[in-house]
Amino acid sequence: MASFSTTLTTTTTDLPMLMNGFHNASNIHNHTNATSIENPHPDWTDLLILIVKGFVFVTIILSAVLGNALVIISVHRHRKLRVITNYYVVSLAMADMLVALCAMTFNASVELTEGKWLFGYFMCDVWNSLDVYFSTASILHLCCISVDRYYAIVRPLEYPITMTHKTVSFMLACCWVLPALISFMPIFLGWYTTAKHETFRESNPNVCIFVVNKYYAMISSSISFWIPGVVMVTMYCRIYKEAIRQRKALSRTSSNIILNSIHQHRTSTYGHRYGEHYLHPSDGEVVVGPINGRRSTSSGSATSYGTNTTGYNTAYNSRDNSKAATELNMNGK
Repeated sequence: MASFSTTLTTTTTDLPMLMNGFHNASNIHNHTNATSIENPHPDWTDLLILIVKGFVFVTIILSAVLGNALVIISVHRHRKLRVITNYYVVSLAMADMLVALCAMTFNASVELTEGKWLFGYFMCDVWNSLDVYFSTASILHLCCISVDRYYAIVRPLEYPITMTHKTVSFMLACCWVLPALISFMPIFLGWYTTAKHETFRESNPNVCIFVVNKYYAMISSSISFWIPGVVMVTMYCRIYKEAIRQRKALSRTSSNIILNSIHQHRTSTYGHRYGEHYLHPSDGEVVVGPINGRRSTSSGSATSYGTNTTGYNTAYNSRDNSKAATELNMNGK
């Protein structure tokens, strides 16, 4: 009886645990069926999508790295390309290449792992800092290139005086120093985000998202986008206006050249047609010398078409001389 009562007590006590076990097993089975219904694709399809995404990311990163490296190597190999303007181009290519190496690689890892961060709390700050730093440096380089083109096109006489090696070096130094003030220092010191996001990051080290407060957003966006954007729009608008003005000036010059050439052609054609009259000597006319750069003829009954009276007198003097020679010959006989 004691053993039976002990067995009964044990069975009665373990009954709820057994019921809970069966209930959990049924829940697991139902969850597995629901998951299989919600995700009908087989595993090889997910693997194929992952391979395609990885191939696309690798292609973009390699294209960015190799393309910018080709720009740097071309300027280094060819001496004719080592001009002041290409200093900006080489520095911009370096910034873009570092964006591909230091920012796009981490972004690709997050996308391929479906939003999971694999590198820890510290590397999350490093990734965000590099992303902000190199992106801002790239935009500032574009701003400097617009200023350089403005002086080269709109003010070409001031360009050699303004854009010296010292000026270019100072502008490039600003492009690399200013982004550090809004990337590494605020991010590593925690000035860029809110207290709520800091708490979330400590409890979720596998998530790396960039959440900023409104003060950092205003300062960072002004330095990274708004100020360079306004400068670039202003410079390129003035360059466009100057290009339109120069095109109109060239069109007027070319029109004047064409009109002058047509006028000279017509003048020379009419001069040959009406200013010169070639006749055979048997017609009894005397060929007169050039009259104002033209040739003219004269006869006993008609004068030439020229307007110079010297040629007219010359024609009649020639006729009188011929008559006097004839009379001398007759007297001699």
